[in-house]
Amino acid sequence: MNIRETLKDKNRIIIKIGSSSLTHPQTGALDLTKLEILIREICNIKNMGKDVILVSSGAIAVGSRSVGFHEKPKKLEEKQACAAIGQAKLMMIYQKLFSEYGHMAAQVLMTKNTITNDESRKNAYNTFQELLKLGAIPIVNENDTVSTYEIQFGDNDTLSALVASLVGADLLILLSDIDGLFTDDPHHNPNAEFIHVVENLDENLMRMGKDTSSAVGTGGMSTKLSAAKIATTSGADMIIANGEDFHIIHKLLQGRDYGTLFLGKKDHTFSLEEYLHTINN
Repeated sequence: MNIRETLKDKNRIIIKIGSSSLTHPQTGALDLTKLEILIREICNIKNMGKDVILVSSGAIAVGSRSVGFHEKPKKLEEKQACAAIGQAKLMMIYQKLFSEYGHMAAQVLMTKNTITNDESRKNAYNTFQELLKLGAIPIVNENDTVSTYEIQFGDNDTLSALVASLVGADLLILLSDIDGLFTDDPHHNPNAEFIHVVENLDENLMRMGKDTSSAVGTGGMSTKLSAAKIATTSGADMIIANGEDFHIIHKLLQGRDYGTLFLGKKDHTFSLEEYLHTINN
């Protein structure tokens, strides 16, 4: 049996969308056509009886556009202010589009403390469980107005893996502006080979994560490999794939060969809190 065939049986799925996948590269404004496709794909997953959680970047990009910035703000306080404006606008759009397909969206804003604090982590887990039981689609983002961790760390890649670990997801899909993992940066090395499946995420692979962040997003390959470490060690499979066309979501769940698939291998000694302290020090 092809290893990708197992993706058809995944029942709790986290989908992470990067800023660059949500906006027009020419203007930085939201690509509403792509957004509608994304929502339709997610609603269809729900219609199949599966749980789905969306981790969505884009708040800072939307807020920046709203207040008239012509490029991504550089000052931390500007980013936080833009996040506050953009998150509200983004959720209005998500609520409207999801309701058109008969589904509910729910906003969940998290900080690093949500995971590292025992009581907060338990409360977050219970909230996710209840939302999924009610049939809602949680839309998660870093609470950028009060926390700077994810702004500085990398476009929600890590956050999506933490959510996957927290809720016991069996699949995490990272959609960005790259096709997956290569043996080298394909933009600079034409001989770089594409890696279809990663069975063991060893140190050699981790060192391949040379940062190639986009102008809109902040997450390079190193943050995606860190996310893969968290997700796979927690027992979830993870895929890095190109979000240029969101129809790729149902193709991935059909077991088709897109992106790089990282196979989950649960490590019962893995601690989210300890890992977060390690990567932040």
